[in-house]
Amino acid sequence: MDQIPLPLLLDGATGSELLRRGMPAGSCAEAWVLQHPEVLLELQRAYVSAGAEVLLAPTFGANAVRLEEHGLPGKVEEYNLRLVELSRQAAGGKALVAGDLAPTGKFIEPFGEYTFEKLVDVYTERAAALEKAGVDLFLAETTMTMPEARAAVLAIRSVSERPVLVSFTCDENGRTLSGTDVLAALIVMQGMGVSAFGLNCSSGPDRMLEQIRRLSPYARVPLLAKPNAGLPEMVDGRAVYHCPPEEFASYTRALAEAGVRVFGGCCGTTPAHIAALKAALDAIDFAAFPAVEHDPDVIPCASETEARFITPDVDVGEEIQCSSDLMEDILEAEEERPQGALKIEIMEEDDLELFAENQYVIKDPLCISTDVPELLEGALRLFQGRAFWDGTQELDSAFLEQMRDRYGLILL
Repeated sequence: MDQIPLPLLLDGATGSELLRRGMPAGSCAEAWVLQHPEVLLELQRAYVSAGAEVLLAPTFGANAVRLEEHGLPGKVEEYNLRLVELSRQAAGGKALVAGDLAPTGKFIEPFGEYTFEKLVDVYTERAAALEKAGVDLFLAETTMTMPEARAAVLAIRSVSERPVLVSFTCDENGRTLSGTDVLAALIVMQGMGVSAFGLNCSSGPDRMLEQIRRLSPYARVPLLAKPNAGLPEMVDGRAVYHCPPEEFASYTRALAEAGVRVFGGCCGTTPAHIAALKAALDAIDFAAFPAVEHDPDVIPCASETEARFITPDVDVGEEIQCSSDLMEDILEAEEERPQGALKIEIMEEDDLELFAENQYVIKDPLCISTDVPELLEGALRLFQGRAFWDGTQELDSAFLEQMRDRYGLILL
């Protein structure tokens, strides 16, 4: 996979700036931009002049789910191609263009009507369109659930070798609206080989810095910070942001010291914010920052919502078989052995369905046990965390390495 240049400066807000320039609230931003291309071109050219090295194509909601909600079915490829071309014009060869992917807002079973594979299909359609459009990299941002992040990465990887960046949005406690700890998200995403991981939206740089510092000790990929221009205040029905460019940029050094190498601005930021950020970055000697040391005997793994840590000699309990009592068996095992790990046995195709229905209750480290390669990959695909393999079953080492690279499987 191509690597991204570091440090890297993204552009600022698109949505809030389009609203300020006349886009009606609640409209389909993608359709409005195509009807008013000169507005986007002016904005993005201003970002390039301010020093942005990457323009995010206005493809945030250009997926089948969002477009159909606006009465625009069958427009995914057309819209993505046209929107990327606009950003390419604005870049004028002076900046890269990223394909911007937003959440679909859909939940997988048992909390929603989507299966994980259906979610992957939605992301694959638009990833293929963005690849066809010739984007230089992909950014899946404002992510709030692990299934959407994993679906996006798997989809992009199936159609492209371009860099993949992933950014979650969270509250002041580091939790998404679906309850996922962003530290767990970091562990899963870097296990799947993303080029950078970070946070965007939800807060200003001051509060985002607190969460970035939580992530830093465990980050083995560059971190990304794309904060709002402070927390918004609703004034006459519009969001107003109170963090001026100088204050916004004043946190740049602290973010850099915490491992951030991809910078940008989200809601409320303007070309002036990006210019201030550019000036702050130019004053930093990134080579002077010491590398973060990681204890090789502490191995991060994660469930869908929780970060967990194991050692090579982790205590794995008795195997749990997939049955109609799987949820109760998982909860009982975690209560009885709070410092251990779960080991779930997958022996046949029907086990995968039971596993998919109940995997969301897992909180502790998970070891998947099977001697059938197809079942291991099926379970890894369905598990919305990062599992490990303890070597008690015999499987081809080359296959296990593929599972490590594709799904982040930890090989003890």
